Amino acid sequence: MGNTTKGARSTATKTGAARKPASKRAAAAYKFDAAAETMPRAEISRLQLRRLKASIKNAYDNVAFHRRRMKALGFEPGDLKRLDDLAGLPFTLKTDLRDHYPFGLFARPQAEVVRLHASSGTTGKPTVVGYTAKDIATWADLMARSLACAGARPGDIVHNAYGYGLFTGGLGAHYGVERLGATVVPMSGGSTERQIVLITDFGARVLCATPSYALAMAEVAEKEGVDLRKSKLEIGVFGAEPWSEAMRREVEARLGLKAVDIYGLSEIMGPGVACECVEAQAGLHGWEDHFIFEVIDPDTGKALKEGEAGELVITTLTKEALPMIRYRTRDITRLSTERCACGRTHVRIKRITGRNDDMLIIRGVNVYPSQIEAVLVGLPDVAPHYQLVVERKGTLDHLTVEVELMPNVVPTPELRRVVGESVRHHIKSIIGVTAEVVVKEPGEIPRSMGKAVRVRDLRPKLN
Repeated sequence: MGNTTKGARSTATKTGAARKPASKRAAAAYKFDAAAETMPRAEISRLQLRRLKASIKNAYDNVAFHRRRMKALGFEPGDLKRLDDLAGLPFTLKTDLRDHYPFGLFARPQAEVVRLHASSGTTGKPTVVGYTAKDIATWADLMARSLACAGARPGDIVHNAYGYGLFTGGLGAHYGVERLGATVVPMSGGSTERQIVLITDFGARVLCATPSYALAMAEVAEKEGVDLRKSKLEIGVFGAEPWSEAMRREVEARLGLKAVDIYGLSEIMGPGVACECVEAQAGLHGWEDHFIFEVIDPDTGKALKEGEAGELVITTLTKEALPMIRYRTRDITRLSTERCACGRTHVRIKRITGRNDDMLIIRGVNVYPSQIEAVLVGLPDVAPHYQLVVERKGTLDHLTVEVELMPNVVPTPELRRVVGESVRHHIKSIIGVTAEVVVKEPGEIPRSMGKAVRVRDLRPKLN
């Protein structure tokens, strides 16, 4: 997986061996918990059952929405005897949070809620999530665990380019870095030129950002004659949007670091629900002492076998303010309980390939943006920036793929024609869908400081 020129400066912590703290502050902060991360599967299950019973009771006793649905099934918290009994409870959807806006699903009174976060609400009312002081502490612990899993260590300087504010990314990473005993640079998104200056001047070893923004940073640095491959960056902790293995290789090559995937969503906690290990980079370790992970058929809702691709469903085990029961994430993935090379035993969530609500159906073919990305990244003269434009022409949906030329090529009409034909051919042969391709000048496709906007759906909205 893309060894860089800094590969010799390996930062992987051997499982079971705690890092030596860089200071007394670090010693008082996060400590690697080998017992929690490498416990036998049977022990994980026993812990999950005990915590699930408490979480179900919390939801039943304190959230009218959950209590009403359980009573409709003739179910009471004491009826839960095995982990398998969870499958008999209904799913929770994002629309349920919006329907009970703002605090209708909270299990604690407002006086006990110390933090509120919310989605942007671009497709309706925002989803609001709340945290007790204990929830914040748990989140910081799990984010610190995730950063350590990704290769960060006490004493590191961590450049945090996730957005601060109601978005959970910035503050989630921030508290985790401090709990780890590292030094956080709370940069947030934007001001890309200044980001590059501070990464270089402060000597950050770890970068936290969305993968698309990391590439945008690399692009700006290259224009300014700054080679970030020569900086002290060694680890990139990237999440908040689906990204492909091809994108990982591109990020690693242009930033000169190891790119590690992290996963989370505000409805469940925020970042730190799962994270790849720097040793294997082969799936996100889902922290099963705090969450139960299922994969279901998105159409039928039926449970799928291990290794089958479907929609990820998560149940919280330790959340106080906002317990979530079988939350449908809409993220498409697979699960594996095979022990990782790093020694961790928690289930691995394989790379998120897309979202149910991001999937496009173009003339009978299912298309995810990440599939297009995997085709584009690495093609000659094609930059790793794109947008998909979907329109209705007559009775059929029509897909246009907008791509950019690399900044170091001369954009002649012949080159545009060759690139367009190449992209069109690869999309057709690999994905099986016919698309129009528009080749744009370098920089023409909008850059995002946070989650990249990959799809512009111009089809008429259904009433």
